Amino acid sequence: MATGQKLMKAIRVHEFGGPEVLKLQSDVVIPVPKDRQVLIKVYACGVNPVETYIRSGTYSRKPALPYTPGSDVAGLIESVGDHVSTFKKGDRVFSTRTVSGGYAEYALADDHTVHTLPEDLDFKQGAAIGIPYFTAYRALLHSAHGKAGESVLVHGASGGVGLATCQIARAYGLTVLGTAGTEEGQNIVLENGAHEVFNHRELHYIDKIQKSLGGKGVDVIIEMLANVNLSNDLKLLSSGGRVIIVGSRGPIEINPRDIMAKESSIIGVSLFSSTKEEFRHYAKALQDGIKAGPGVSKGGSGIMAMWLWAASQKF
Repeated sequence: MATGQKLMKAIRVHEFGGPEVLKLQSDVVIPVPKDRQVLIKVYACGVNPVETYIRSGTYSRKPALPYTPGSDVAGLIESVGDHVSTFKKGDRVFSTRTVSGGYAEYALADDHTVHTLPEDLDFKQGAAIGIPYFTAYRALLHSAHGKAGESVLVHGASGGVGLATCQIARAYGLTVLGTAGTEEGQNIVLENGAHEVFNHRELHYIDKIQKSLGGKGVDVIIEMLANVNLSNDLKLLSSGGRVIIVGSRGPIEINPRDIMAKESSIIGVSLFSSTKEEFRHYAKALQDGIKAGPGVSKGGSGIMAMWLWAASQKF
């Protein structure tokens, strides 16, 4: 350690594997922000499924070892690098990506991946909105071009991205179907905007979805586990329907004729392919939704933006 460097506690990964490879260290150097970077004092950090894939070594990209996991953090700006004009020390912020890792007392981030945390939200809520909500917005509106009057099936709706998708879809006037594997999960999906929910652990749940659709097919499917569900997804689509793949844990065999017959589309989504301008757009949409306030009535009508209400829920 160089003279004058300050240390912090952080979770470090020195080898790929299970949760046991996560090690708490107290001798990690606090990073210094460079050009267009900020240093965040972390008060809360979200945990995303992709971080477990990276940690296990099964993800398409592998960070250099050792590394600190974590992308979604919320906290206060500690310091800023050169050419940063949007933030100052003490500002409340949340992030959608970090440079140095979020499972730490301090996290370094590029300024375009850091956003002002609304006063209505605490740090725990702030750490839960970045990747889930930005991914949901990108999948449903940017990639699928979902619009009012269409139907959407959120396949695996009880996780962070799934719930965010249900909320956004309902707010934008889509008919929302969701799946979950437990009774608790199904109830949460309904509370977060779905019109109907199905248990994807039941043997014939696909038949129930088809019956609910009245033979019309679904316009958009937001898929969280494509290696299990993609083949069935293609059968559920309407003509010109779109499957948006948010998550997959391996390969799957599909019949291309299922795509050809309906002229449907399969589109993959990666939040980190977003441009700086797109990140800013997602952040503004989130801020606008929060300002609009809660919008889910008990009767299921009168839908406005739901994000403030949703952010207060226990995911």
